[in-house]
Amino acid sequence: MTHNRHLGQQGEAAAEAFLQRQGFEILDRNYRYRRAEVDLIAKKDKLLILVEVKTRSTHAFGFPEEAVSARKEEMLHLAAEHYLEKINWQHEVRFDVISILWRNHQPEILHIEDAFH
Repeated sequence: MTHNRHLGQQGEAAAEAFLQRQGFEILDRNYRYRRAEVDLIAKKDKLLILVEVKTRSTHAFGFPEEAVSARKEEMLHLAAEHYLEKINWQHEVRFDVISILWRNHQPEILHIEDAFH
């Protein structure tokens, strides 16, 4: 497994644990629809959040959250539409980004709620 892939998996695990500590139930991980993928899908009461997780080990190439492009946002919306239809979700939906900078074997987590609004 490559370093970047391993780091990404560590970041997703840290983001999942973070959301669970906030009282969210994780419904799905790495949900795919066509070429689109949502890293985490979580629920709390009548709120569904679709989460893009970006993890880096350094700021050398910018902050992790800066790597979420307009194209990635578009793909997240595509996957979300399919998921919402699949589960017949009739309540509030939010798109979040969780940015993780891995330092000294510990994640520094920045949770950006309603990232595309």
